[in-house]
Amino acid sequence: MLIALFPGDGIGPEIVAQARRVLDALGIDGLTYEEGLVGGAAYKAVGHPLPPETLDLAKRADAILFGAVGDPDCDSLERHLRPEQAILGLRKAMGLFSNLRPAKVFPELADASALKKEVASAIDLLIVRETNGDVYFGEKGMRKTADGLREGYDIMSYNEEQVRKIAHQGFHAARARRGKLCSVDKANVLETSQLWRDVVIEVSAEYPDVALSHMYVDNAAMQLVRDPGQFDVIVTGNMFGDILSDQASMCVGSIGMLASATLNDSNQGLYEPIHGSAPDIAGQGKANPLATVLSAAMMLRYSLAMPEQADRIEAAVARALAGGARSPDLGGTMSTVEMGDAVLATLN
Repeated sequence: MLIALFPGDGIGPEIVAQARRVLDALGIDGLTYEEGLVGGAAYKAVGHPLPPETLDLAKRADAILFGAVGDPDCDSLERHLRPEQAILGLRKAMGLFSNLRPAKVFPELADASALKKEVASAIDLLIVRETNGDVYFGEKGMRKTADGLREGYDIMSYNEEQVRKIAHQGFHAARARRGKLCSVDKANVLETSQLWRDVVIEVSAEYPDVALSHMYVDNAAMQLVRDPGQFDVIVTGNMFGDILSDQASMCVGSIGMLASATLNDSNQGLYEPIHGSAPDIAGQGKANPLATVLSAAMMLRYSLAMPEQADRIEAAVARALAGGARSPDLGGTMSTVEMGDAVLATLN
């Protein structure tokens, strides 16, 4: 089994290194690694954020463990050369359309949430986000209006097959959890969202055992703060899912705790923490590696069919937190390596 390691920029190399330590400690026979350049690191080395060699490695691998991309030195580059294009390019080239972002409060971290403890403690949800469409992949550009003003445009679009595929993912996920699916859109003002809602309703006929509801994205953002415990699975589009999952991260205590998986039709997946490259703390040993460690657990569960090993990692993280392990984002002082040590010390 080949794992492609793409550490990327900023804190990426630090957090991926800790996840690999945990994976190595499991002693899985036949697990091998190859490392590739992505993001700003790749641009600085070879002139492109997603070199052909990296893309080839990604396609050959059974799964990808990804750090983060983003480098202030590259902010003035043309858009197609910016570090973030690495992740978008991988999603498009590999058909990675289904992003799974779980958000659940570890009891020991309920006090770290921006919400009241009793509200935060009820959070146990999964955001299923479509990642191959929407404004991120639509036609975009800069132009001049008739009166000479500069105008930027990004076209939001989905076709019905794209919506149908992610709707099935959402219903399957809800069926495996508590049987509730909330589809989030903006159908009151967007034609794209009206198609989204229509198709989700069509697909729901195949899942009579799942309770379907609909919510406008602005209300969903409010409800995530007011009563997040009401949600089981949320299915939504690319941009709305990007925003709502980041909001959910602060509801559970820290963006440094949320893992994610992005899968294609073959369950080949890219696994990454939802946070960015955090260049302000890169190289200082302050980054929380737990989201990346938990992403590695998701990798074992979804792409490598090793649920027992995934359970071992998740249990070790819980025990480390119960034992008081805290990085700066969680109100503590432990370094990135010390947080990795804490997980390793409780890995059974």
